[in-house]
Amino acid sequence: MPPKTKVAPTPSTMKELKDTLWKAADKLRGSMDASQYKDVILGLVFLKYVSDAFEERRDRIRTDLVADGLDDDQVAQLIDDVDEYTGSGVFWVPEPARWTYLAENAKGLPAIGAEPPKQIGQLIDEAMGAVMDANPGLAATLPKIYNRDNIDQRRLGELMDLFNSARFTGQGAARARDLLGEVYEYFLEKFAAAEGKRGGEFYTPAGVVRVLVEMLQPTHGRVYDPCCGSGGMFVQAEKFLEHHNREGSDISVYGQELNERTWRMAKMNLAIHGLGSNLGGVWGDTFARDLHPELQADYVMANPPFNIKDWARNEADARWRYGIPPTGNANYAWIQHILSKLAPGGQAGVVMSNGSMSSNSGGEGQIRAEIVEADLVSCMVALPTQLFRSTGIPVCVWFFAKDKTAGEAGTVDRTGQVLFIDARNLGFMIDRAERALTDEDIARIANTFHAWRGTPSVNPDAVIPAYEDVAGFAYSATLAEIKAADYTLTPGRYVGAADVEDDGEPIEKKLRRLTEELFAQFGESERLARIVRQQLGRVDV
Repeated sequence: MPPKTKVAPTPSTMKELKDTLWKAADKLRGSMDASQYKDVILGLVFLKYVSDAFEERRDRIRTDLVADGLDDDQVAQLIDDVDEYTGSGVFWVPEPARWTYLAENAKGLPAIGAEPPKQIGQLIDEAMGAVMDANPGLAATLPKIYNRDNIDQRRLGELMDLFNSARFTGQGAARARDLLGEVYEYFLEKFAAAEGKRGGEFYTPAGVVRVLVEMLQPTHGRVYDPCCGSGGMFVQAEKFLEHHNREGSDISVYGQELNERTWRMAKMNLAIHGLGSNLGGVWGDTFARDLHPELQADYVMANPPFNIKDWARNEADARWRYGIPPTGNANYAWIQHILSKLAPGGQAGVVMSNGSMSSNSGGEGQIRAEIVEADLVSCMVALPTQLFRSTGIPVCVWFFAKDKTAGEAGTVDRTGQVLFIDARNLGFMIDRAERALTDEDIARIANTFHAWRGTPSVNPDAVIPAYEDVAGFAYSATLAEIKAADYTLTPGRYVGAADVEDDGEPIEKKLRRLTEELFAQFGESERLARIVRQQLGRVDV
């Protein structure tokens, strides 16, 4: 049985909390592969969340019953009414799955007769099963892997202790859902960085997701992601609503994910953020079996895997309205699938590799021309390099709109036009391998689009000036101009070069001055080289 461990001090800030939990979780790394390690940690985070939310709701029910004048016996009879929990968006947690029960028995239960004590891993597996049994919406979602031989039970107990001592609520902190949601997202980001290229399968950098969310402004209706990964698009949409004092219940979430483990992560992630979702009853290939065949979405946000060569291609598929995608690349299959899902007034934002904007192989150029001529493209954004730690492929975002006419909200009629934004020079380097977009960068991109479209901001205090082309950054092109460019959609081709501020110095004089300075530098370089050679000549070999 694992020895009693010392309870770690409670971290005082969110950064300390996340860093402390990550370091503790890292103790389990070693004998298990990265994907299983990820499942172990994220499963514990989820179990802590559902238990904290349950206890918070339980305390509230007890307080209300006592305030109504009920005695202890009456409270005991009513406090376990499952509907009082599920009706408030809280999962029902059976007693053996509650965190307090697990923490009390983390060092092993006393033997009953000849039975040996249960290890903490067995208790956690049983807790996961009990939560899924009590909440059908979580069926097949939670990991039951904690009692395996490659899980260090002593370290698992230590990790339980640390989670138990962490202060997720109280002292004026936000709700357990918000804090644990932050921890979950932090862990997803760390796991994605640790797994390198494979990490990109389930995690899209938050800055990239925010570009899509801030431009589309999904405030209501059905939001869909056909390759939803761990659900980051939906979480950012919920954060957008919360930031603008709206309810997450204003949107309905639909998604699909091919990878089983990633699908489980998404289900847990959305539950932690209080988002009801329809991710299908199972995981599955969107091309082989669309789990939402009748869905017409108001918003689609997606980051499909780039340049897939091996995909479930069916030439007779009704989704290929603008042309049959090539066998060796699924980019235009994703684009056409997404277009097939848009409601009459729907909008979409899709992250793609830069090659999708100009490729002509396998008939892609003709498909792109058909989509442009159908006037479905509203905006193209070229993003900076190195935003994805998992790949060095430069990326862009395609924005689609089923209706670009002027609407009731006073939007500008942009029929027959496409906005091009070249944002390749934005952002800053976090380290040698990864770049990030600032809040100001994201606002500049989004506000340029909203100014062009005449879209009212959901933030009543925001002031968006009238749209103007900006050399080197933004240009509104007509379909005729795009056709003349052979339907190439690369923003750099349209926005031109940025204006250079005139310093008042005549060009001839400037060239003469710069030439003199260059030759002076050449002379200084030669002088220093002579000195170095002289010094080296004095050194005895």
